[in-house]
Amino acid sequence: MEVSSRGSSRAPDSVLKGFSAHRCFWAMLLLLALAVLLLAGIMHVDVGLLMPQLGDQADRPPVTNVMFLKTHKTASSTVLNILFRFAETHNLSAALPAGGRFHLGYPWLFLARYVEGVEQGGPRRRFNIMCNHLRFNPPEVRGKIMPNDTFYFSILRNPVFQLESSFVYYKSHVPAFRNVASLDTFLASPWTYYNQSLGLRNAYARNSMWFDLGFDNDAPPEEGYVRARLSDVERRFQLLLIAEHFDESMVLLQRLLRWRLDDVVAFRLNSRSRRSVTSLSPAGQERAKHWCALDWRLYQHFNRTFWARLRAELSPRRLRSEVARLRERRRELAALCLQDGEPKNQSQITDLRLRPYQPGRADILGYNLRPGLDNQTLQTC
Repeated sequence: MEVSSRGSSRAPDSVLKGFSAHRCFWAMLLLLALAVLLLAGIMHVDVGLLMPQLGDQADRPPVTNVMFLKTHKTASSTVLNILFRFAETHNLSAALPAGGRFHLGYPWLFLARYVEGVEQGGPRRRFNIMCNHLRFNPPEVRGKIMPNDTFYFSILRNPVFQLESSFVYYKSHVPAFRNVASLDTFLASPWTYYNQSLGLRNAYARNSMWFDLGFDNDAPPEEGYVRARLSDVERRFQLLLIAEHFDESMVLLQRLLRWRLDDVVAFRLNSRSRRSVTSLSPAGQERAKHWCALDWRLYQHFNRTFWARLRAELSPRRLRSEVARLRERRRELAALCLQDGEPKNQSQITDLRLRPYQPGRADILGYNLRPGLDNQTLQTC
């Protein structure tokens, strides 16, 4: 290294050339970015469509610790299928109900001992995926079952339609519904049929999403109480999906979990035929909102936050593009996997193992797989 008469050092020519090349590289990169922005402006194209990985954190690994609060009659069975499929594909552990049950202690508040392999006072276990029905109890879920970095989410549905679905599905199970001919009749005089002293047995009949979140479904909808509970939900869950906008919900979920498109593509499960769906009168719909006032406030609030989150994550053009991709991939898989490409009623399903459970007065649809599928295709389907 040469020393000048002023005592300072001068970098070798190779270093100066390297520095110049480095500056040139970043200048070219900046010009390329400006060109993309200019092209997008001229052609009215969303930059995200031209550079889909920009800002998507594509270099980060997918989220594998996920807790889904499975609410009732909200398209949650389809989400559960997505999560179990992801767990199987990635060899992840799932917190399954003990004793071969379907629920994790529901309708009682969740306790860790309701999970298969977890013993009271035994060694602590942690699981990657948790998604069976339970009544949310944060200290037991967060403190004893799921890792600290778990992503928590749930799904909500307009309580008018959620209550109608519950009425049909649980007609013979819920005391409040058992002796009334129609939901309109029930809502015209709900206290005639709803016995508050029966408590948990009537959980499906009023504010059931509020109940699933661990709150009192018979609490008066006072403003201070409602706001406090909504704040609790915001603090405990990173995302609440909206069943009426299921495809947009899957696009947002895929983005936040950094999953592949095929990870969130699914066929609808536990859906009813149109003949078993009843329409409430306009007066009945207003009564349903009043009867399930806590669920109505919950839905209104998180429907707003859902769309605000979507707008923050994706431009309208990008959202339409992502939803179109999701739907196109679902159509491709339906053509590949399903006979006739559409759901069937129970009598039309030939494989007894694929026939869905038929509760109450609901006519639950299922699917016939195409015959002759090879093992790899069958695994995909």
